[in-house]
Amino acid sequence: MSKLKIAIQKKGRLSEETLNLFCDCGIHFSNNDRRLKDEAKNFPVEILFLRDDDIPQYVEDGVADIGILGLNEVLEKNKNVQITEYLGFAQCKLSLAIPKEDNYSGIEYFRDKKIATSYAKILINYFEGKAIPVKIESLGGSVEIATSIGLADAIFDIVSTGSTLLMNGLREVEVVLKSEAVMICNTNLDEEKAAILEKLIFRTKAVRKARENKYILLNAPNNKIKEICEQLPGMKSPTIMPLITEGWSSLHSVIREDEFWDVIHNLKNLGAEGILVIPIEKMIL
Repeated sequence: MSKLKIAIQKKGRLSEETLNLFCDCGIHFSNNDRRLKDEAKNFPVEILFLRDDDIPQYVEDGVADIGILGLNEVLEKNKNVQITEYLGFAQCKLSLAIPKEDNYSGIEYFRDKKIATSYAKILINYFEGKAIPVKIESLGGSVEIATSIGLADAIFDIVSTGSTLLMNGLREVEVVLKSEAVMICNTNLDEEKAAILEKLIFRTKAVRKARENKYILLNAPNNKIKEICEQLPGMKSPTIMPLITEGWSSLHSVIREDEFWDVIHNLKNLGAEGILVIPIEKMIL
């Protein structure tokens, strides 16, 4: 039986979150010392630990069937691969930053300026779309010091918290790209490997949906059930079960975690009591 070869980063936050995703999908690897490759014990996949900037090339060439890496690396390498899924973790942004003492009035600030970056292709495409000529200084790392040593007028780099920018006397002025982990695949997978990939995506979607949603249980007066159901539509509709206490029912539903705090006050005002919010392990739609 064929095995699907998956390329992921050797180390780092994205690598750890990818392995956690596989674990939550019930796919387990034995690699504790991070050898260059490993096989799953209970699913037909083999994992390759590579440099993230090499992954698009490996997938295009068919050495790996799929890869998981940041969208920024996929766009920068611009290889002939297909993005099959956006995974929602390892989120960051690629931003333009300038010396904090400079006045910034808009994107025209960068006209004819020299910008240091490790993501030249993304930056060139961005400014070509704006019809603004700039000079690109391509660097392999330590981009944030480029302005302080006189190498460039501004920088374009990954920004997470912004603390590194502040330490180097810079401030963020434009977000060019919002990135996250994505799954890419070779454009010529055979039928057997495509079927394995379909099963893998089915599992990852179930896990991601579960992470985004919570199971909610509450007690409510019967005369408020209709209004509460409007607040908690659930997957199709809430489950309602009568309580022994006359005039009351128990309502079970699913709610997006990022919407919960906006809804909870409305539920309380409608008379809901004994509200429980429970994590969902898997969610199959």
